[in-house]
Amino acid sequence: MADELVFYSNPMSRGRIARWMLEEVGAPYRTEWLTYEGSMKAPDYLAVNPMGKVPAIRHGKVVVTEAAAICAYMADAFPEAGLAPPTSQRADYYRWMFFAAGPVEMAVSLKAFGLNVPRERERSIGCGSYESVLDALSYAVGRTSYIAGDTFTAADVYVGSHISWGLQFGSLEARAEYQAYWDRLKDRPAYLKAKAIDDEEMHRQLAAAKAS
Repeated sequence: MADELVFYSNPMSRGRIARWMLEEVGAPYRTEWLTYEGSMKAPDYLAVNPMGKVPAIRHGKVVVTEAAAICAYMADAFPEAGLAPPTSQRADYYRWMFFAAGPVEMAVSLKAFGLNVPRERERSIGCGSYESVLDALSYAVGRTSYIAGDTFTAADVYVGSHISWGLQFGSLEARAEYQAYWDRLKDRPAYLKAKAIDDEEMHRQLAAAKAS
């Protein structure tokens, strides 16, 4: 019997990135829906992720947290899905996936909270400045059809999710290269299926909260 794949998430979270990846892989999985101030902080889930955050997956006896790590792990665990380049061709794949997980995530979060890094301290923080991060991201998505070349990979799930959210919520400038890149991703069947699943659960939770 294949190892069971369990996905821990909330529809209003970064878990949407991991679900898209799960749907791209196409392997069967079971979802455990968690709530922010309830089951996400319960002992059973803290044994999975001591941070009490989602997403996380349990694949047999293996636990993986952090959306970028889940994308990279799933691509390797299910190579038949073809979501990672050959090992010798993974430089851009790793480079830009983890650029999005580090500098992009940090720069966008700092901006969202109204925190500015003094110019003289930019070299002391991984993201440098918000502007330099956006310029590097523009370069990354404007060179080729996909982030690691001409083929869609797990890195596009992760980078594409950040760009989608950034364009939707205004945390990224509406640059033409971002929109063109997202336009190449937004109609993928796996993305649309994942979005529909999370949207349905989100509406269910909001309706339940309103009724209580």
